[in-house]
Amino acid sequence: MRTTIGYTVESIGYVIGAQGLVSFASQTFFGTQWGWLHKLVDLPPTACLGILAAGLALVVTGVKTRKAPGRRQAA
Repeated sequence: MRTTIGYTVESIGYVIGAQGLVSFASQTFFGTQWGWLHKLVDLPPTACLGILAAGLALVVTGVKTRKAPGRRQAA
């Protein structure tokens, strides 16, 4: 079960982090808005970095959850 939860959290983290990165890069370097994030909320570029950090935190949490040792059951 930990493996399934870990992969799910990690996958969600990749999507959130990618949206934060794309939103930050598009606003900072091109002056436009790309991705899905701008359709939900209007954030400044620094807040998009926070979204990126949240996504990375979810990825790290998912990897740690997947690799956490399972409980041993009494025989």
